[in-house]
Amino acid sequence: MTDLPHVTIYTDGACDPNPGPGGWAALIFFKSRRKEISGSVKESTNNRMELTAAIKALETLNRECEIDFYTDSEYLKRGITEWLEIWRARNWRRKGGALKNVDLWQTLDKLIARHAIDWHWVRGHAGNRHNQRVDYLARKAIRR
Repeated sequence: MTDLPHVTIYTDGACDPNPGPGGWAALIFFKSRRKEISGSVKESTNNRMELTAAIKALETLNRECEIDFYTDSEYLKRGITEWLEIWRARNWRRKGGALKNVDLWQTLDKLIARHAIDWHWVRGHAGNRHNQRVDYLARKAIRR
């Protein structure tokens, strides 16, 4: 345990159809406070919305934090915990060539550097109330 403030974040992104109009959402818990944020874009993909949700959530933090970060996106979790270091070493390229969403990965890389983050994957649509809430908010944002 560190002396850093502890924050819990849940995020989700969605498109309907994929690709198509997209929405993203995040729940941010700090002490007894709860903040919901969401937004939309006219044209996107599920993966871009998942990354955008993470970026927007981390941008709300104004100082270094210890974070428990929950996502139902294996793309986001594995990207951060398994692939990011490799992509960075390869100058933001995959073994097979261009890296999709490189702009968002680079932004996320800068944002996570200042925090101590434990990444958690949760199964989507499996009864986790916070995951269900961000799913609802992301889908609602698409309709705005």
